[in-house]
Amino acid sequence: MPIEGITQPEQIPVRSNLRLRKYDGNIDFALAWYQDREALLLVDGKDQPYDMARLRQMYAYLNAHGELYFIEYQENGTFIPIGDVTFCRNDLPIVIGDVRFRHCGIGSSVVRALIQRGQALGFQDLWVEEIYSYNTGSEKLFTSLGFVPYESTEKGHRYHLTIPGKMSKI
Repeated sequence: MPIEGITQPEQIPVRSNLRLRKYDGNIDFALAWYQDREALLLVDGKDQPYDMARLRQMYAYLNAHGELYFIEYQENGTFIPIGDVTFCRNDLPIVIGDVRFRHCGIGSSVVRALIQRGQALGFQDLWVEEIYSYNTGSEKLFTSLGFVPYESTEKGHRYHLTIPGKMSKI
Protein backbone atom coordinates (compact mmCIF):
# COMPACT_ATOMS: atom_id res chain seq x y z
CA MET A 1 0.00 0.00 0.00
CA PRO A 2 1.79 3.12 -1.18
CA ILE A 3 0.58 6.59 -0.24
CA GLU A 4 -3.12 6.58 0.65
CA GLY A 5 -5.31 8.02 -2.09
CA ILE A 6 -2.45 8.29 -4.60
CA THR A 7 -1.83 5.86 -7.45
CA GLN A 8 1.78 4.76 -7.64
CA PRO A 9 3.11 4.75 -11.19
CA GLU A 10 4.64 1.55 -12.53
CA GLN A 11 7.70 3.54 -13.61
CA ILE A 12 9.14 7.00 -13.19
CA PRO A 13 11.61 8.03 -15.90
CA VAL A 14 14.63 9.77 -14.40
CA ARG A 15 17.04 10.02 -17.35
CA SER A 16 17.10 8.23 -20.69
CA ASN A 17 19.17 5.45 -19.10
CA LEU A 18 17.73 5.60 -15.58
CA ARG A 19 14.29 4.87 -14.20
CA LEU A 20 12.41 3.92 -11.07
CA ARG A 21 10.37 0.73 -11.27
CA LYS A 22 7.58 0.01 -8.83
CA TYR A 23 8.34 -2.67 -6.25
CA ASP A 24 6.90 -6.01 -7.34
CA GLY A 25 7.97 -8.38 -4.57
CA ASN A 26 10.88 -9.91 -6.52
CA ILE A 27 13.92 -9.14 -4.40
CA ASP A 28 16.49 -11.93 -4.77
CA PHE A 29 18.90 -9.65 -6.66
CA ALA A 30 18.87 -7.12 -3.80
CA LEU A 31 20.24 -9.38 -1.07
CA ALA A 32 23.85 -8.69 -2.06
CA TRP A 33 23.28 -4.94 -1.58
CA TYR A 34 22.33 -5.51 2.03
CA GLN A 35 25.36 -7.64 2.71
CA ASP A 36 27.77 -4.93 1.57
CA ARG A 37 29.53 -3.49 4.65
CA GLU A 38 29.77 0.07 3.31
CA ALA A 39 26.09 0.20 2.37
CA LEU A 40 25.03 -1.24 5.72
CA LEU A 41 27.03 1.33 7.68
CA LEU A 42 25.57 4.19 5.66
CA VAL A 43 21.99 2.90 5.85
CA ASP A 44 21.75 1.17 9.23
CA GLY A 45 24.75 2.52 11.12
CA LYS A 46 26.04 -1.01 11.68
CA ASP A 47 27.46 -3.72 9.46
CA GLN A 48 25.18 -6.63 10.32
CA PRO A 49 24.31 -8.30 6.98
CA TYR A 50 20.71 -8.98 6.06
CA ASP A 51 19.35 -12.41 5.37
CA MET A 52 16.40 -12.97 3.04
CA ALA A 53 13.84 -12.85 5.88
CA ARG A 54 15.14 -9.48 7.10
CA LEU A 55 15.23 -8.14 3.54
CA ARG A 56 11.61 -9.19 2.95
CA GLN A 57 10.61 -7.58 6.25
CA MET A 58 12.36 -4.31 5.35
CA TYR A 59 10.76 -4.15 1.90
CA ALA A 60 7.32 -4.99 3.31
CA TYR A 61 7.66 -2.13 5.79
CA LEU A 62 8.87 0.37 3.17
CA ASN A 63 6.16 -0.66 0.72
CA ALA A 64 3.50 -0.21 3.40
CA HIS A 65 4.71 3.30 4.27
CA GLY A 66 5.36 4.84 0.88
CA GLU A 67 6.06 4.25 -2.77
CA LEU A 68 8.87 1.71 -3.00
CA TYR A 69 10.89 1.63 -6.20
CA PHE A 70 13.89 -0.18 -7.58
CA ILE A 71 16.40 2.12 -9.25
CA GLU A 72 17.22 0.69 -12.66
CA TYR A 73 20.05 1.60 -15.00
CA GLN A 74 20.07 0.73 -18.69
CA GLU A 75 23.11 -1.34 -19.56
CA ASN A 76 23.51 -2.92 -23.01
CA GLY A 77 19.88 -2.14 -23.84
CA THR A 78 18.46 -3.77 -20.70
CA PHE A 79 17.40 -2.09 -17.47
CA ILE A 80 19.06 -3.69 -14.45
CA PRO A 81 18.26 -2.99 -10.78
CA ILE A 82 21.08 -1.13 -9.00
CA GLY A 83 19.40 0.16 -5.87
CA ASP A 84 16.16 1.11 -4.18
CA VAL A 85 14.37 4.20 -2.91
CA THR A 86 11.16 4.89 -1.05
CA PHE A 87 9.12 8.03 -1.60
CA CYS A 88 7.05 9.24 1.32
CA ARG A 89 6.59 12.61 2.97
CA ASN A 90 8.55 11.87 6.12
CA ASP A 91 11.52 9.97 4.69
CA LEU A 92 13.36 9.26 1.44
CA PRO A 93 15.59 6.25 2.10
CA ILE A 94 17.81 5.54 -0.88
CA VAL A 95 20.46 2.88 -1.46
CA ILE A 96 22.68 2.53 -4.49
CA GLY A 97 23.37 -1.15 -3.92
CA ASP A 98 25.53 -1.88 -6.93
CA VAL A 99 28.93 -0.39 -6.02
CA ARG A 100 29.72 0.34 -9.68
CA PHE A 101 27.06 3.06 -9.65
CA ARG A 102 27.90 4.86 -6.41
CA HIS A 103 29.32 8.39 -6.49
CA CYS A 104 28.30 9.10 -10.09
CA GLY A 105 25.23 11.32 -9.70
CA ILE A 106 22.51 8.68 -9.81
CA GLY A 107 21.30 9.39 -6.27
CA SER A 108 20.99 13.09 -7.04
CA SER A 109 18.99 12.41 -10.20
CA VAL A 110 16.69 10.00 -8.35
CA VAL A 111 16.02 12.34 -5.42
CA ARG A 112 15.41 15.26 -7.81
CA ALA A 113 12.83 13.12 -9.67
CA LEU A 114 11.10 12.33 -6.38
CA ILE A 115 11.07 16.00 -5.40
CA GLN A 116 9.39 16.67 -8.74
CA ARG A 117 6.89 13.90 -7.98
CA GLY A 118 6.14 15.51 -4.62
CA GLN A 119 5.71 18.85 -6.33
CA ALA A 120 3.32 17.35 -8.92
CA LEU A 121 1.29 15.78 -6.10
CA GLY A 122 1.01 19.13 -4.33
CA PHE A 123 3.30 18.27 -1.42
CA GLN A 124 4.76 21.34 0.23
CA ASP A 125 7.43 19.58 2.28
CA LEU A 126 9.59 16.46 2.36
CA TRP A 127 11.71 15.14 5.20
CA VAL A 128 14.60 12.76 5.67
CA GLU A 129 14.37 10.89 8.97
CA GLU A 130 18.11 10.71 9.59
CA ILE A 131 21.46 10.97 7.87
CA TYR A 132 24.40 9.80 9.97
CA SER A 133 27.12 12.42 10.47
CA TYR A 134 29.74 10.22 8.82
CA ASN A 135 27.55 9.75 5.71
CA THR A 136 28.93 12.84 4.03
CA GLY A 137 27.84 11.65 0.59
CA SER A 138 24.16 11.65 1.59
CA GLU A 139 24.55 14.95 3.43
CA LYS A 140 26.00 16.53 0.27
CA LEU A 141 23.36 14.92 -1.93
CA PHE A 142 20.38 16.17 0.06
CA THR A 143 21.77 19.63 0.90
CA SER A 144 22.67 20.18 -2.77
CA LEU A 145 18.97 19.72 -3.56
CA GLY A 146 17.83 22.20 -0.92
CA PHE A 147 17.29 20.00 2.14
CA VAL A 148 18.43 21.60 5.39
CA PRO A 149 19.21 19.95 8.73
CA TYR A 150 16.56 20.89 11.29
CA GLU A 151 17.15 18.58 14.23
CA SER A 152 20.08 16.68 15.70
CA THR A 153 19.80 12.97 16.34
CA GLU A 154 22.08 10.70 18.32
CA LYS A 155 24.10 9.85 15.20
CA GLY A 156 23.39 12.72 12.80
CA HIS A 157 20.58 15.01 11.67
CA ARG A 158 17.07 15.06 10.30
CA TYR A 159 16.56 17.06 7.10
CA HIS A 160 13.69 19.07 5.65
CA LEU A 161 12.87 20.50 2.25
CA THR A 162 10.24 23.07 1.46
CA ILE A 163 9.35 22.09 -2.09
CA PRO A 164 9.79 25.04 -4.42
CA GLY A 165 6.97 26.09 -6.70
CA LYS A 166 8.79 24.92 -9.80
CA MET A 167 11.97 22.91 -10.32
CA SER A 168 14.13 22.69 -13.40
CA LYS A 169 14.16 19.41 -15.29
CA ILE A 170 17.13 17.10 -15.04
